[in-house]
Amino acid sequence: MNSQALIDHFSNYMALDDQEIKALETRLTEKRIKRKQFILQEGDVCKQYTFVVEGCFKMYRVDPKGKEHNLQFAIENGWIADIGSFHLERPSELYIEAMEQSVVLQIAKPDLLYLYTNFPAFDRNFRVLIENAFVALQKRLLQTISSTAEERYLDFLNHHANLFNRISNVQIASYIGVTPEFLSKIRKEIASK
Repeated sequence: MNSQALIDHFSNYMALDDQEIKALETRLTEKRIKRKQFILQEGDVCKQYTFVVEGCFKMYRVDPKGKEHNLQFAIENGWIADIGSFHLERPSELYIEAMEQSVVLQIAKPDLLYLYTNFPAFDRNFRVLIENAFVALQKRLLQTISSTAEERYLDFLNHHANLFNRISNVQIASYIGVTPEFLSKIRKEIASK
């Protein structure tokens, strides 16, 4: 199992001891995911948090007109889950799809609750992860309502440079809330400056 990347990831917050590592490894499931394979579809309940060891995922919603709205991308050392569906055990409105061949580690809710209860380091680590995700969500929401499309694009390039060559312009446009044609116009204007 490729658990070392996850163990190293947790060391950024609160390092795990040998007993905690063993407990974690017995509760993880490793999966190999094909490109365009879903790990969550609309109407399903999100049953696990997913840590990306290798690969790239997108989380999105499809509106009634069939248009895709990207909410999140996750690459190596990133997490992806519909947190609302996971915690409330309600059907999701989202899709999580692999954009590349991927390897992930997943932890189901009962296993996560066991770790929270028996090993405080996991409660702390996941609390920090969720808090960081909430801060990022607030920033993104403020940016969406107060920034121009060009500013959102430049911020995307600045904060997600490692994604730029891994996803299409259509995906970037969806993420920043513009059409692909408008993104093309923005890119031309930036290039001409």
